[in-house]
Amino acid sequence: MRLNRPALVRLARRSALAVAVLAVVAGAGLWLLDRLDRAFPPPLDSAAAISTEVVDRNGVLLRAYALEDGRWRLGADLDRIDRAFVAMLVAYEDQRFWSHRGVDPLALLRAAGQFLANGRIVSGGSTLTMQLARLIEPRSERSLGAKLRQMARALQIERRLSKREILTRYLTLAPYGGNLEGVRAASLAWFGKEPARLSLPQAALLVALPQSPEARRPDRHPDAARAARDRVLARMAGAGVIIDSEVARAAAEPVSPVRRPLPGFAAHVADAALREEPAAQRHQLTIDRGVQERLERVAKKAAARIGPKVSVAIVLARADTGAILAKAGSADYFDAARAGWIDMARVARSPGSTLKPFIYGLAFEDGLVMQETTIEDRPANFAGYRPKNFDMEYQGDVSVRQALQLSLNVPAVRLLDTVGPVRLVARMKRGGVMPTLSEGERPGLAIGLGGVGLSLEELVQLYTGLSQRGRVARLHSRAGADRPEPPDAPILSPQAVWQITDILSGVAPPQGAPRLGIAYKTGTSYGYRDAWSVGYDDRNVIGVWVGRPDGGAVPGLTGYLAAAPILFEAFAKSGLGITPLPRPPAGAIRLARADLPFAQRRFAASARESADAPVEPAPEIVYPPQGARVDLGLRAGGAMPLALKINGGRAPFRWLANGRPVRLSARRRTAAWTPDGAGASTLTVIDAAGRAASVNVFLE
Repeated sequence: MRLNRPALVRLARRSALAVAVLAVVAGAGLWLLDRLDRAFPPPLDSAAAISTEVVDRNGVLLRAYALEDGRWRLGADLDRIDRAFVAMLVAYEDQRFWSHRGVDPLALLRAAGQFLANGRIVSGGSTLTMQLARLIEPRSERSLGAKLRQMARALQIERRLSKREILTRYLTLAPYGGNLEGVRAASLAWFGKEPARLSLPQAALLVALPQSPEARRPDRHPDAARAARDRVLARMAGAGVIIDSEVARAAAEPVSPVRRPLPGFAAHVADAALREEPAAQRHQLTIDRGVQERLERVAKKAAARIGPKVSVAIVLARADTGAILAKAGSADYFDAARAGWIDMARVARSPGSTLKPFIYGLAFEDGLVMQETTIEDRPANFAGYRPKNFDMEYQGDVSVRQALQLSLNVPAVRLLDTVGPVRLVARMKRGGVMPTLSEGERPGLAIGLGGVGLSLEELVQLYTGLSQRGRVARLHSRAGADRPEPPDAPILSPQAVWQITDILSGVAPPQGAPRLGIAYKTGTSYGYRDAWSVGYDDRNVIGVWVGRPDGGAVPGLTGYLAAAPILFEAFAKSGLGITPLPRPPAGAIRLARADLPFAQRRFAASARESADAPVEPAPEIVYPPQGARVDLGLRAGGAMPLALKINGGRAPFRWLANGRPVRLSARRRTAAWTPDGAGASTLTVIDAAGRAASVNVFLE
């Protein structure tokens, strides 16, 4: 039918009017929706809380803290989540996620058709945006009204967030069973790793869990979890996302029923960071997680080996920057029997002999001694203070090198009496360390033997000066924060530091440990309460403390036997290697005693030392006694050693058997000698002053 011109004009007018009406209605609808959207925005901020994280120097998670309600919810980062998993999730849950506007009409039509055909819900037609809407605004009812509200919220969310932001929020809030929310918490709990690189079966399980997180929990319902995972794999194969051969291999993998704890490394350092900045959501430390994990294992095993109620603290720091790379404040943070929650690396305790290197350093700096200078180790009286050696024995004349390596007390006090305890404390303060003294007490000679309070961290800080030619680095553990300013002046001169390092690098390693090329010192506090060992190379310093947090004595606990083996194990297992100790600076040399200036060949006693200090009596062989007959099993073909013991005299000692020298320890008053055969023998000992004692015995 042909229309005349007037009819065409009328039709055109009516069409224009209809378009105008539709435009007005659409505009009004959009205006109304916009007003409603502004009046009732989606509660995106209501679910913004996430677990506080503490990460290492490389951004690797060290420790996470649960929310107040006990949930673990770690923030997701799409750039650090396996891309294959993300692709599988989108393909399985929301194929047109990247193109729709929050609601997928095709998915809704498909879901309606499936419902009509099957008489039940086969798929819900929900998009990932709609699921995010349900997560931020949970509703218990499952009704058409609830679905419509989700759709409206999804439209609102799409207006506010980009697709990447929507996916990031979904992967932060999605439930994965129990108190786990978000793909990171799930991956750490179910697989023990971050979701950056997931295997195919792991990715499929993480896709399946949020649909029914409690019914598919791997730790409670592993069979249901596996069945759900396999359904995801089969559907992905049908969609062409993965190939059939990969599905078969992935389906053959079992589902582990173990839920792993989230990382909890460097607990004491992490707690301290939270106390300093409680509002921060992410804290980055100078800790290296790999080193931290290894040293925590060292501390835990060592404490179990030593005994109950004993704890171990280890601090490893870069000597040049002071950055703490690893710190175990206790043997096990969660071990109540060892008071593991106490950070023993920051508790002031008696440092024993670990301050002796700084006493000797001052003496070297003043030119009072050289390494081969002779110094006396014999009973002494310093205005009523009478120091004794740890083994209650005296070595007589020794070199300064031997005195420090053997950690003899009397020579150290002789030197401290000369250089002055106030000066030693002043140098410690120069290094940023404030030693703890009793209220009103002035520094005395006892501080050289541990009569002062220091923490392990403070001791490690002082030893950075020995590693770095006198320059102390202040310890710190927060990455990115302003680095603490180093002291203006060195704690010791480079020449004195080299002399100390040269001596300490020659100390024998603990029994069973190989030489590592480090310099180290041990210490034991009075009453066997604290055992210490601090060592260093040209790059790192490691300090070890062993003891009971309650300050109780541990019989036989010494720095050499308890702490030194842990120190050597920590260096060996840290993974950092050993950096050779530095070469001597200009002016630092080691001279033989014969080449020393006359004034440095023997250290003279200070004026404070009493002239009536006891003098050693002549040596006396107390075993075997004169005329004894000793059965060593020689006639039966045996060769048991003969125990030797002397009193008095001044070391070093020389032993003679039947007029011939015997190679025995020159410093100790006990020894063991194996004779060549049975019969009468004459044993003679000669001390450093040339005094001799002899006994005649008959050996059989």
